[in-house]
Amino acid sequence: MDHFLYRDGILHAEDVPLTEVAAAVGTPFYCYSTATLTRHFRLFDEALAGTDHLVCYAMKANSNQAVLTLMARLGAGADVVSGGEYARALAAGFPGDKIVFSGVGKTRAEMRAALTGGIRQFNLESEPEMEALNEVALSLGTVAPVTVRVNPDVDARTHEKIATGKSENKFGIPISRAREVYARAAALPGLRVVGIDVHIGSQLTDLEPYGQAFDKVAELTRALRADGHDIRRLDLGGGLGIPYERSNTAPPLPVEYGALVKEKLGHLSCEIEIEPGRLIAGNAGLLVAQVIYVKSGEGRDFVILDAAMNDLVRPAMYGAWHDIVPVVEPAPGVAPRPYDVVGPVCESGDTFAKQRNLPPIAAGDLVAFRSAGAYGAVMASEYNSRPLIPEVLVKDGNFGLVRQRPSYEDLIARDTIPEWL
Repeated sequence: MDHFLYRDGILHAEDVPLTEVAAAVGTPFYCYSTATLTRHFRLFDEALAGTDHLVCYAMKANSNQAVLTLMARLGAGADVVSGGEYARALAAGFPGDKIVFSGVGKTRAEMRAALTGGIRQFNLESEPEMEALNEVALSLGTVAPVTVRVNPDVDARTHEKIATGKSENKFGIPISRAREVYARAAALPGLRVVGIDVHIGSQLTDLEPYGQAFDKVAELTRALRADGHDIRRLDLGGGLGIPYERSNTAPPLPVEYGALVKEKLGHLSCEIEIEPGRLIAGNAGLLVAQVIYVKSGEGRDFVILDAAMNDLVRPAMYGAWHDIVPVVEPAPGVAPRPYDVVGPVCESGDTFAKQRNLPPIAAGDLVAFRSAGAYGAVMASEYNSRPLIPEVLVKDGNFGLVRQRPSYEDLIARDTIPEWL
């Protein structure tokens, strides 16, 4: 469910007509709903009710400072994967003891910053990283709380570029070596083992792979405890999918996911950490663009938008689907027709959809890409010297500009020319 509905023939974000936002900030822009973000966080929190748990918002999905501030005020933790995300989390009000640091390539500088500023745990991904963190912790006279990310070799049945739990993926250590690696971690004086970390992929639409992974985590928990390790936390990652294509079968609900967690792991008396990002932010955001031209080609018509692959890269990168809808509701009974929906960037890959059935479209019309709140603005670039587009947060009948569109002068001013030129 989201809070983007037609009202009096105009698509609204909560109580705000998107035509009003477009007039104020220009197109293209991202628009996020406070009510949807709040509801989706609470669905996860309520799904784990009755267990000791922490829902850590995966910042990589959407790291706008306003979105992060909302999550922190709702009581979420934060899952970060870089020094920049860690700094954003602190600035948004997340306390250090609610920040989990994930990622395969943490640098010593990032480790030092987190140990100094406060951290709940590091999710370690390799033995070299373990040795590095031990050295940094000892140099600061402290001990780093850690889990080790184990790779359970489970097929998440998702896109190959967002699968993370198979043996050929770069993430974690093979579960077959977990006892050996945990023994090494326990022997390092700068580390304190607190739990196990597992994450098998993103955009999962079936609970069965989770069940397989959780069974392996339960078995490993018992084995590590038998080895003398104090396993008190299970970080289960995120990855629950969202319905990008509304006509498809809906993915499992958070309450169903929560029930599976309790069934498979509830008997272990561990604190459960989960790291949802896409399911919290994805359907909470739209990308709104304007039609520049409608062009007739050889056997097909093209809708050319002022948004491009640099603004929303998922279709070009993954072949991802986003529902595209007109901001002004079409009249009842209007027959759709197929269009190729493209952007103005000088790449054939700058294509959002091919032969997509849409109501008749004309230059100047506004269209909205649904489910664009996650992995949209955060993956944007300034390719073709196109400025990053604005982000807007809506609450009830109000909206605020939470990231401004840079001017061309801003873009140029970031570059410097050496004296010898």
